[in-house]
Amino acid sequence: MRFRTSLRSGAVRWATPFVLLLTLLYYFAGESAPLAVFHGYAPALVAAPLMTLYALAYAVAAGLAAWESGRLTSSGVWALAAGRSRFHVAANALLPVFLLSWAVLIVPVSLSLARTTTFPTVDSLRLLVMALILCVAHAVIGFGIGIRAPRVIAAPIVAVVVWILVAFSRATHPYWLRHVSGQYMDLDFGEVPGMASLVAPILFGGGIALGVALLWFPLRWLLVRVVLACIVAGLCTFGAYNIVKDWGHDPPMVTGQAPMECLGNAPKVCMPKATSSTLGTVRKEAVSVLDDLGSRGVTETPSVITDRLADGRSGLPSTQKTWRIGLTAAAQRDEVRFEVLTAAVRFPCRRVDPVTGHAAWLWAASVTGEEKAYRARVAQETQTPDAVRAEKQVQDIVQRVLAQPAKEQGTWFRQTLISACRGNA
Repeated sequence: MRFRTSLRSGAVRWATPFVLLLTLLYYFAGESAPLAVFHGYAPALVAAPLMTLYALAYAVAAGLAAWESGRLTSSGVWALAAGRSRFHVAANALLPVFLLSWAVLIVPVSLSLARTTTFPTVDSLRLLVMALILCVAHAVIGFGIGIRAPRVIAAPIVAVVVWILVAFSRATHPYWLRHVSGQYMDLDFGEVPGMASLVAPILFGGGIALGVALLWFPLRWLLVRVVLACIVAGLCTFGAYNIVKDWGHDPPMVTGQAPMECLGNAPKVCMPKATSSTLGTVRKEAVSVLDDLGSRGVTETPSVITDRLADGRSGLPSTQKTWRIGLTAAAQRDEVRFEVLTAAVRFPCRRVDPVTGHAAWLWAASVTGEEKAYRARVAQETQTPDAVRAEKQVQDIVQRVLAQPAKEQGTWFRQTLISACRGNA
């Protein structure tokens, strides 16, 4: 059967309008946040629409492939003289199925990129390529099922089962099931999926598909084909499991992949290129805060102040020489100065005495002219009677310190950062 004949007579012709309409419905209904939050970062713009459409694409591929193979079986194609190989006939029948299931993925990705006038990058296509390969795998599996089962029964059952298994894999435990399902999560700014997290589902789904295809291999003995298919599918499944068995809720990510732009030295201030329009102002405000603190004897400054937006969800900690601050978000809220001074109040422990810690924080805010921002932030905390009394104590401490000479204030600040950690880890 030629491709054109398959396209005219197959189920894809009547299924296409329904599937594409459902794709657009999934795309717009599944948009949980405006695309602007991704700041034109192509991998995130690709991952966001795909997250709701993996299951639909795989279900379309498997269900329509089962219908096509059932149609060929009922028409007696396999009993005809071998003008073409079985694999050639199957490929012609499946090509329209591949194209439609790929459209379920490509259309929403294209819409997201076009709406933000963003060009795709090589890294942004990782998830799309993985999903396209898995569509082929699901189609091969569905085709194999449709040969043995009536298409009227097999096609809808296969489509529904695939959709349920994939769509609900994000809510299943153990975690390895979600990592081999091909249902990938969305990406944060600066993240790229690790290659292992892409190989695992391809190995899992592709191995099963290869096992199904091997049942058609031209070997005389059925038992040999069955054993060979089981070995291949079993080894691929075991390999995929071994890759992901120790992963937690999220697959491994590569972070810090967004292009950055930096300005100045000591400190060098870095922001993603996509949000760097305010970089000059941000650095000016950061240097001003450090100068204000330096005027009181606090001369410890970082070599680099970088925007943690590019860190994705990893939440990398700041170090003495590298401060990681949400510069993009702070610039949007006009709170760069306050965020920089907060980063300057660095305690050598995690648990800080609330009174002593707030005293150091308020002193830094007072020195840099950010008392209003400090009070606004404190007001967001739980205002119990004990908290109100503690804050009054903080105010008294800072007023006494501000009355001292500048050099002594700097000495007090450094000592306070240490004393706030006494007895805490």
